Amino acid sequence: MAAFLQWRKFVFFDKDTIKDPSENGQNFALPGGISACDSGRGHIVLADILQSLCVSLSVTHMDGMIWLLSRSLQLTSFQAYKLRVTHVYQLKQHSILVSVGQDEHGINPLVKVWNLDKRDSGNPLCTRIFPAIPGNKPTEVSCLSVHENLNFMAIGFTDGSVVLTKGDITRDRHSKTLTLHEGTSPVTGLSFRQVAKVTHLFVATLEKVFCYTLSTKEYPKLELDSHGCGLRCSALADPSQDSQFIVAGDDCVYLYQPDERGPCFAFDGHKILAHWHRGYLFLLIRDTKSPSKSGFGSRESSPSEKQLLTIYDLDNKFIAYSAPFDDVVDVVAEWGSFYILTRDGKMFVLQEKDTQTKLEMLFKKNLFVMAINLAKSQHLDSDGLSEIFRQYGDHLYLKGDHDGAIQQYIRTIGKLEPSYVIRKFLDAQRIHNLTAYLQALHRQSLANADHTTLLLNCYTKLKDSSKLEEFIKSSESEVHFDVEIAIKVLRQAGYHSHAVFLAEKHKHHEWYLKIQLEDLKNYQEGLRYIGRLPFDQAESNMKRYGKTLMHHVPEGTTQLLKGLCTSYQPSGDAAETSSLDRSRVNKANSEEFIPIFANNPRELKAFLEHMIEVDPRSSQGVYDTLLELRLQDWAHERDNERKKVLQGEALSLLRSDHTVFDKALVLCQMHNFKEGVLYLYEKGKLYQQIMHYHMQNEEYGKVVEACKRYGDQDCCLWEQALGYFARKEEDCKTYISEVLHHIDQNNLMPPLLVVQTLAHNSTATLSVIKDYLINKLQRESQQIENDERKISQYREETAHLRAEIQELKTSAKIFQKTKCNMCNSPLELPSVHFLCGHSFHQHCFESYADSEAECPTCTPDNRKVMDMLRAQDQKRDLHDHFNNQLRASNDGFSVVADYFGRGVFNKLTLVTDPPGSKSVGNLEVNLQRDLLIHTKRNS
Repeated sequence: MAAFLQWRKFVFFDKDTIKDPSENGQNFALPGGISACDSGRGHIVLADILQSLCVSLSVTHMDGMIWLLSRSLQLTSFQAYKLRVTHVYQLKQHSILVSVGQDEHGINPLVKVWNLDKRDSGNPLCTRIFPAIPGNKPTEVSCLSVHENLNFMAIGFTDGSVVLTKGDITRDRHSKTLTLHEGTSPVTGLSFRQVAKVTHLFVATLEKVFCYTLSTKEYPKLELDSHGCGLRCSALADPSQDSQFIVAGDDCVYLYQPDERGPCFAFDGHKILAHWHRGYLFLLIRDTKSPSKSGFGSRESSPSEKQLLTIYDLDNKFIAYSAPFDDVVDVVAEWGSFYILTRDGKMFVLQEKDTQTKLEMLFKKNLFVMAINLAKSQHLDSDGLSEIFRQYGDHLYLKGDHDGAIQQYIRTIGKLEPSYVIRKFLDAQRIHNLTAYLQALHRQSLANADHTTLLLNCYTKLKDSSKLEEFIKSSESEVHFDVEIAIKVLRQAGYHSHAVFLAEKHKHHEWYLKIQLEDLKNYQEGLRYIGRLPFDQAESNMKRYGKTLMHHVPEGTTQLLKGLCTSYQPSGDAAETSSLDRSRVNKANSEEFIPIFANNPRELKAFLEHMIEVDPRSSQGVYDTLLELRLQDWAHERDNERKKVLQGEALSLLRSDHTVFDKALVLCQMHNFKEGVLYLYEKGKLYQQIMHYHMQNEEYGKVVEACKRYGDQDCCLWEQALGYFARKEEDCKTYISEVLHHIDQNNLMPPLLVVQTLAHNSTATLSVIKDYLINKLQRESQQIENDERKISQYREETAHLRAEIQELKTSAKIFQKTKCNMCNSPLELPSVHFLCGHSFHQHCFESYADSEAECPTCTPDNRKVMDMLRAQDQKRDLHDHFNNQLRASNDGFSVVADYFGRGVFNKLTLVTDPPGSKSVGNLEVNLQRDLLIHTKRNS
């Protein structure tokens, strides 16, 4: 039980007396003799029964009146009964007013239902009238309650009976009346409770409290308590108090659920009135100094009676207002305020202070807990609550209660800037409090990188490994921090195992490998981890850490690289690869990993040999590097048998056509790999290089052999060989003879040049070239004889042709051909004859001749001659252009060399030229003369 004396008192309401606007500030006067009142739908309902008190009013007063007071204090009235009105009930959701009164003398109460929205002769429409007598027994009505859905109305009587009207209470034909409760103790309070589809009726008497369940046909009854209450000392709370039934006894105030009694509050004093309005409990208590009242139904009080009105906030456990009043009739709530009606015709208003004002009053008294509860009950927004928590935290911090202060600051997270709190506890060196705040900040996912760093530093300074592990080992859904920042801080603090766990759990592969390899030096584990990564990440990390791993774990690193560059698949159970990823071949560029093997040639060679075996189409760099490695092994090998094997491996690689010629040649030359050099020279058709190679090594037999093998492709080899042997002072007669023999057979050199070449050799005698010279002179003599014979023949043919031409010019030509030279058929007229002696049918000539002026048979030979003549004319035209270019150039020899290269000076001899005619040779002479003149001029 909550003791009344322990509840703090506040003045959260402002009291004012209602003034009459039309009476120049005088107090507003209520109609006299008010017996009952209620409020709702924008007005206050007043009813009177005491005619004797109406004499003082200036208005004409009639018995049985109901008054409606508007917000502008305008009174309207209508006569509801002929004698008196005892009870009124205004529904809050409908403009329906239910009243109980009498139209005639005696105990004969009538119930009337009024529709205030409809009018009948200027008065509200009375929709229903029925007597309120239980079982035809005359008794007084003690209380009245109507359900807001208009389907239930309960009337309590002084004889302990309760009459329930079920159905549409506004119509006779749609409702049914029955006696729900019978007893001996007067009924003092009735309240309907509606939760979802379940309807209950609470019944309070002077001695007991009952609850009826109206949603069940049998209307089961449950006795809740053996303590009752006085008239008007019960009420129904709103949903904030779970719609409990409130019974105000003299010793305590009890709250009831439909099935049991709830909490109670020890509010002493004789209760006159109990109401529940907008979350507050209103209790009107008789002043203990006043004489006690007697009688259940007495509503009158002595003029000197003092009453104490107290307003309780049951949720927050404080008294919101308390003040004495004289003869209170009732307390009603309307227009956002509470109105207190007294029997002397006065009306007071209690206006609730706004929430901020109430909070400031609590702040001044440092009642922060109560302020928080009040703010929550008033549904203050989160910003307002956060400000209260901040002030409360500041208050506790100044008092030295750091633990309590940090709990309040935690409640401000999301509204208050974290740096405000952090600075306080950094200054105070309250690391454990700061840790609690930072933990809460992370739980709400509002921490940034600096907060994570600070929290982890707090853990490490406190050496709280359990909290640290709990923080980093939270589940994926509970991670409220920047994982990368956490890893950095843990690494810097030396908590490598924690950092590794965090990196592996959250798949920060780079950080995991950095810690394992750089801090823990756990190279085997780092290599295993890389082998479990997806292809792209495994490739990038091998490029980054490959050299380190190769240095410490060469074999394992080589194996991983072999897989990475052929057909990589992540290993281990942790490799979560889909079927699509497994079907896709992931292969890295092996050439990019060659630098990793800088100090591991043996592993590099194994890696490269594996690559060309698995993928013969590997990159060029793979083959070049492997060739270099094989040549190095060959060069350093001392075992002859093993050296032959290595030589074969290197040559096989050269013959595979996968190496770059220039690089391979340089490598072979660097390692003095003779077989490779000669193979590459031959492959590149560098025959002179082959011969020079043998010359440098003074391999005379190899020189001659090279000339024999490649002399057909390059005839200069024999000339170079002759010059080489000619320069040797050794006895090379055998080789010289063999070379001269081949030169003689193929006529490769002029004899004079041969003699001049051998003249430099002191060991070469005339006997060496004797046979060569004799053979050469014999062939020259034979050639001269052949040339003279041809000259004689050409002269005879020329003379014959000139005789024919002369004959054609001076004598008539007789055509005696009998057959056509085209079809070989006998000639028939018309026919065509040519001076050359060919005859044709006209139709044959027209069919085969390209021109009417040329013989079809002689045309091909004539065209050859004409082409030669045209070429001669072109060269004649070229003479001027050549002269101009020669004069303009600074280097005349380069111009002449260019024209020689294009064949301009090649002599063209026409057999038709007459003796003494100007030939193309004259052009050469002119060009040579111009060249000499031009050269001398430049010099």
